[in-house]
Parts: sequence; C-alpha cells; structure tokens
Amino acid sequence: MSHILPVGLVQQTCSTNRQENIQKSIEGIRECASLGAKLVVLQELHTNIYFCQAESPEMFDMAEKIPGPSTEIFGKIAKECRVVLVTSLFEKRASGLYHNTAVVFEKDGSIAGKYRKMHIPDDPAYYEKFYFTPGDLGFKPIRTSVGTLGVLVCWDQWYPEAARLMSLAGADILLYPTAIGWETTDAPDEQERQQKAWILSQRAHAIANGLPVVAVNRVGFEPDFSGVTKGILFWGNSFVAGPQGELLAELPSDKEVNSVVEIDMTRSEKVRRMWPFLRDRRIDAYQGLLQRYID
Repeated sequence: MSHILPVGLVQQTCSTNRQENIQKSIEGIRECASLGAKLVVLQELHTNIYFCQAESPEMFDMAEKIPGPSTEIFGKIAKECRVVLVTSLFEKRASGLYHNTAVVFEKDGSIAGKYRKMHIPDDPAYYEKFYFTPGDLGFKPIRTSVGTLGVLVCWDQWYPEAARLMSLAGADILLYPTAIGWETTDAPDEQERQQKAWILSQRAHAIANGLPVVAVNRVGFEPDFSGVTKGILFWGNSFVAGPQGELLAELPSDKEVNSVVEIDMTRSEKVRRMWPFLRDRRIDAYQGLLQRYID
C-alpha cells in the first residue's frame, strides 16, 4: 500500500525588498497548500537577495535571531496552512557569529528543528565564508508529522557524505534549499555542464541512499551590488527525484513556479530491498574517509 506525500516547491525571484520577498514566499506556501501539499520547501535565503555575491559588512544587518521575526511570520503561515514548512534564514547567533540556517516548522506552527549549513563555499560571486560560520548541529534529520526530514543546504548537495549520514540517521527524504546559478560571463557550454552536474549529483544521492530528493532553487537575475561582476542568473530548475534517481518533476529555469509533487514514500523500502547498498557497505574499510587526503 502506497503512502503519498504531496510536497510543495516554491521557486521564486528575490529583490532587495524584504517584505516583498516574504509575501511572495507566503503566497507560494498558500498556493501549494491549496493544491494539497502537506510539506512545503522554500529556497535558500528566500527573504532577501543573495548577498554573498560580494563581501560587505553592512549585509550582516540582514541577519536575525532564531526564534525571531521571520520564524514568527513563517510559524504562523505553517499553522494557518497546516503544513510542515522548510525555510532558510540568515541566523545571528551572536555578534560576529552567523549561520546559514534552515528552520523546519511543524503544522501547528512550532519549530520542529533546525539545520545549520555545514559546507560553506568561497568562490567568485559565492563568498559565503565571509558571512557564515560552518554548522555545528551535525547531520541530524528532523522528525515531523510527515516524516523524518534530512534537511541540507545548497553547497551540501555536492557531498555524498552529507546525504549518507542523513540517511544512516534515519531520514525518509533529502531536502536541499538552494541558491545556485551562472555567473553571467560563463560560456554557454560551461553553463550547461554546471547545471547538469548539479542535477546529476543529487540524483546520485537519491540512488545511493534509496531516498527521494527535493531540490528547490531560486530563479531570476540578481545584480552584483558591488559592481565587480555581472551578477548571477539563478537557474531555477527545482526538481524532485525518486529513490532510483528517476525525475518525478522538473520546474522551468526561467520563471517563478509554485508546484506540488506527489512522492510515494513506500518506494524507498521496495528499492532498498532490491538494491541493498546499506547492507553491503564495508564499514570496516572506510577509515580513510576521515582523512583530508591519503598521501
């Protein structure tokens, strides 16, 4: 007997108008709920611009405490819509100590748990190490009324270790709020390789762990506020993959979309019986994974 989980994906553009961004997220949540979603996932840092395009101390003013203003807002909308909600916020833990934090709300509006982004990039137009301290909560899934959620964030999606540890800790599904796009000077063939690699890496996590994967990416062009680069064109393309990596849904790359995708949560058990990767892991031979590099 199947157990269908309707999952809402809110793929949106963002501007410097925080209230406008939040309202857009709320409208997306409400639309997904009206379409039957029981779980709704928002993109990375959905309340503001992707400020990591450049290093600017003033951008720390965007950060907030958790609990704080945004958790109050999104807790209320989760309760109103009776959905489990995955948000992504810029957390001020203390002066000089900030995190990129996903907060999960239960359908009664309470905070079910949070995850602080563990892998922090530092690349041209993605200067996240300037802003974010690496997470210290580990790879611990969050238990909710719709299942145990393995919440990871953006750059985490390139690391099979993160997906595996969430799986080993009992995650029923892997969720990736994301902000990824093209620096607009990249050549078209390089852009295509990047986007395909992004999708393939996460479909591989689904296969290797026998779990569905939901990736929700922002969309649209955001200029570099420093004027140094030509900005980022976020490629959208949010998608859902089943436990064999099969694509269940793929959103467009060039527009805002609120979509609900039905996931059969019983398929993981069936797939893992056929492909017992967890059974055949050689845990006695993986000591090298704890080293930076094996010389």
